[in-house]
Amino acid sequence: MKTILLVVVILFNFILTKGQSIVSVLSRVPENAIRQQVDEWIMPYNNDSTPGGVILVVHDGSIVFQKAFGIANLQHHIPFTVSTLTNIGSTSKQFTAFSIALLQEKGLLDFSDDIRKYFPELPDLGSKVTLARLISHTSGYPEIFNTLMMAGLNFSDQINRPEVISLIQRQPELQNVPGEVWNYNNNGYILLAMVVEKITGTSFDKWMKDNIFDILDMKNTLVRMDPQQVISNSAQGYGTDEEGNFRELTDLYVSTGAGGIYTTAGDLAKWIANYFNPAAGDKNLIDMMTTPYTLNSGEKTNYGFGLIIDKLNGLERFQHGGADVPHRSQFFVFPAVNGAVVLLSNNAGISQDIAVKIAELFLGDVMEPKKDDGFNYDLEYPGFIPDSFDEFAGRFAIEEAPDFVMEFTREGNKYFIQATGQPRFEIFPGSDSTFFLKVIRAGVTFHRNGEGKVKTITLHQNGLHKANRITENIWQPSPDDIAQYTGKYFSEELETFYTIDVGEDNKLLLRHRRTGDIILGESKPDVFNGKMPILVVKFMRDAQGKATGFKASNGRTIDVWFEKM
Repeated sequence: MKTILLVVVILFNFILTKGQSIVSVLSRVPENAIRQQVDEWIMPYNNDSTPGGVILVVHDGSIVFQKAFGIANLQHHIPFTVSTLTNIGSTSKQFTAFSIALLQEKGLLDFSDDIRKYFPELPDLGSKVTLARLISHTSGYPEIFNTLMMAGLNFSDQINRPEVISLIQRQPELQNVPGEVWNYNNNGYILLAMVVEKITGTSFDKWMKDNIFDILDMKNTLVRMDPQQVISNSAQGYGTDEEGNFRELTDLYVSTGAGGIYTTAGDLAKWIANYFNPAAGDKNLIDMMTTPYTLNSGEKTNYGFGLIIDKLNGLERFQHGGADVPHRSQFFVFPAVNGAVVLLSNNAGISQDIAVKIAELFLGDVMEPKKDDGFNYDLEYPGFIPDSFDEFAGRFAIEEAPDFVMEFTREGNKYFIQATGQPRFEIFPGSDSTFFLKVIRAGVTFHRNGEGKVKTITLHQNGLHKANRITENIWQPSPDDIAQYTGKYFSEELETFYTIDVGEDNKLLLRHRRTGDIILGESKPDVFNGKMPILVVKFMRDAQGKATGFKASNGRTIDVWFEKM
């Protein structure tokens, strides 16, 4: 099952191009209906005590709709405006890929170059890792943030770019043959930015300014090389604690190339215009960026040069989302109609569905009719009784992909879903038997059988997907079985220890001095499920049947070896 999680950005204050109605040339929706609908969608974030953002709609190179909302800095009570700079996170990747394409165009590098040509200190792991593999997320290198989280670090730790090199140096083997598997990977783009510096002898931020931003008159755009760098008129990023109170969060310390660009909605409008009428690069370069990469097998991915190529309601688009700890962004371009939608925000909890709704509002006339499955994705049901969720709790496997397991849990009056290889997300009751996510357009319906038992569910996300409760075949180890896994485990690759103990109800506890305890749930013999930063633990045995260690995975980072001490 392929799922794409989208992220978006927003700013409020209606701004219109001179002499132009707010009614978009892309839609016949009346002006007052546009105002009313947009206000409804951003209402939770459009007040003087909530981080906000900006929405941008572009057509034929002109801004036809722009609105800012909420607060850019809660401490100093500074409103978000259309000129506020904000971090666009991974939406920055297209700029990094563009820089590599420009250097190839000038003959200063080749996409087929081995990364070890520029960094010979990287190990030879048996297969050539080219610049093209880094751009396309098919290198086989581990994902730096997922890996460092497994090592006990968190997003606020001061991690430097050279640590990307040292992390790969300790990697015993590639996760996959380069070009064989698509696996989203931030350190590939961090390395690409370092390649730009190696070739040009110029810092990445200055090279980008001189060769892209200045050429396109993007005067309010820059690469933040250090999260302690002061950026005037920028939005502070916020998340929430367990009580729902806003907390300031810092940017990632090592994101240059993979993220780290601060910009405004207006400057992004200029960048969008360059896709249709290039002033930097040329049409061939743009075509290359928006062409999906092909795997060794001949199967096409949906990823080009820092861009996802797909369709929204039948309308072709290229797009990317961004999430740099607190900041969120979404960038949609619809080449068939020369239109685009952008959403930027400093609120980590903003709904990632807003950009899609904005696109549907303005482009509905040229999209295929959206199928309404009748599911409630938006309105919370206030009458839900928390204790009644306990009959829903448990693990369910998708029929079409049995290894994709969703686990539902409750903590007081909060409810959560965690799927294989993904973080845990809060879900919200839409009725007495349905729940929805706010971070993406997805939900679940719990079904009772003739005996009143919940044995099946339906996942609502890009269609309907049936899942069955995992009960009969769950491996139930004895206390003696569990005891054999206890001990201390060390990963030379990550230079960190985990301890495995036995907790309540004969459950294994995976312990680390920084991550806290992770309860391991039985999956099948020698395989356990956890939560971030370690989602799957697979124990390995020697010829005598003794556990010698385990392989840990968390989605983007796979099979890191921990040896039993």
